Amino acid sequence: MAKINFGGVEEEVVTRDEFPLEKAREVLKDEVVAVVGYGVQGPAQAMNMRDNGIKVIVGQRKGTKNWDKAIADGWVPGETLFEVEEAAEKGTVIQYLLSDAGQRSQWPRIVEHLNEGDMLYFSHGFSVTFKDDTGVVPPPHVDVALVAPKGSGRSVRANFLEGSGINASFAVHQDATGKAKDRTIALGIAIGAGYLFPTTFEREVLSDLTGERGILMGALAGVMEAQYNELRKHGHSPSEAFNETVEELTQSLIRLVGENGMDWMYANCSTTAQRGALDWKDKFRDATAPVFKDLYESVASGNEARITLEANSQPDYRARLEVELASIRDSEMWRAGAAVRSLRPENWKK
Repeated sequence: MAKINFGGVEEEVVTRDEFPLEKAREVLKDEVVAVVGYGVQGPAQAMNMRDNGIKVIVGQRKGTKNWDKAIADGWVPGETLFEVEEAAEKGTVIQYLLSDAGQRSQWPRIVEHLNEGDMLYFSHGFSVTFKDDTGVVPPPHVDVALVAPKGSGRSVRANFLEGSGINASFAVHQDATGKAKDRTIALGIAIGAGYLFPTTFEREVLSDLTGERGILMGALAGVMEAQYNELRKHGHSPSEAFNETVEELTQSLIRLVGENGMDWMYANCSTTAQRGALDWKDKFRDATAPVFKDLYESVASGNEARITLEANSQPDYRARLEVELASIRDSEMWRAGAAVRSLRPENWKK
């Protein structure tokens, strides 16, 4: 593992230079990787591994939309596409990529097919960390590991096709074979990770749930709504309010942050923007710090996990989710966003 300095703190990470794809292929040459679940992460990880020459099969319930999607992606029923339990039996690495609620409900069926020396692989520490709520307790005769890409499945696939990768964390929770670490890192390289950094199942889930509810999704959406609504109250048009709140961020500024950091983005904006941002940054930090404190405590206590499992296990979950998402989609702010996106040059009618 390479030692890298992160903000004055030295960490060990795994890069493709020290663990190239050829080494990953050698480690995985006798493995059959069964990707169980073809929803969010499953398609990207399965196709990336297939493209990288790893023997992959998919487990998905027949008759579902995701079964049909798997066929459309080139998986062949009876050859590389099977019912969940059959795939789990055939695999030597079982990538358990169902939703957290789905992992809880399917666990009694999956655990019966974990043979000695198999690896049980997760992309989220949820089920194992909150085992009292999920019932997911791996048997002692299998390796238990995690590779968690720091991005959506769509990004994992898109970045792979572009020749880059999404950074990922990895952890070995249980080493029954003595080879769990190499197997885990090889799988991370095979799914196309940019680099891999070590964590634990618990640290992964606490940071992940905090991030999703916080700056990555919940806080971002909430702060955007607050600014948009304030601008509209003062007579700014939907187009102006949306462009100043969302479009400039997503199409310009955040790209500059991604290239070279926040300071570099500041340095490439007007002096008026710089001064205002520097003056108001700490006010936003201090105002939201108590919210993040409450959020982390709710995640660490298991409260967020229990809320998630309860809500996502309801038979009408999908219908209720669509209503909630529609309320965002149909709001003035995001209807304005749809109009703004349609006017981007790449969408102009020729």
